[in-house]
Amino acid sequence: MPLIRETVQLLVQAAGACHLPDDPRGLRDREWTALRFLARANRFSRTPTALADYLASTRATATQIVNALEDRSLVVRRPSERDKRSVVLCVTPQGERLLAQHDPISTIATAVAALVTEDCVKLRNSLDAIVKRIGTPLPQATAGPCRGCVFLRMGATSACSGRARTTAEFHCRFHRASITAHETALLCTSFEPLGDD
Repeated sequence: MPLIRETVQLLVQAAGACHLPDDPRGLRDREWTALRFLARANRFSRTPTALADYLASTRATATQIVNALEDRSLVVRRPSERDKRSVVLCVTPQGERLLAQHDPISTIATAVAALVTEDCVKLRNSLDAIVKRIGTPLPQATAGPCRGCVFLRMGATSACSGRARTTAEFHCRFHRASITAHETALLCTSFEPLGDD
């Protein structure tokens, strides 16, 4: 039991390192979380609804968070190309700079980056297992990269003049859309894992 308690205490201590009581930039934890998510989300998940799902919040709360980020010129709303009634939330260059230079989790990311790859993978897998066991008090969307999702297919093809030709490197069966190799590393709230390793 002392090993377990010591491990939990270290997790709490590490998590506490990224919570600044008086953030000089004026962002709250949830706003940092939303900004981080939007910077890593794919085009299908950068919507107010997907953000609310990811934060396990109401849409009204997600809207307040987006408004706060917009007021600081960190996020802008743009019309969706897929559905003109919807908007896509885009991180501005100013928001990207803020994340790159002042994100509170950067200290932890730097410490994790110093681990050898094998230890980093073990840590990630162990933390993932812990998070899955404890769950969350609210139903939170599971966001993950497309490359580990059951809906991802390689080499989508279409018929052209009686011949099949490749139209995209990857295709998402859930969203019924072609995606690029770069997008396979982005987060999606429609993520369904391939299976437990």
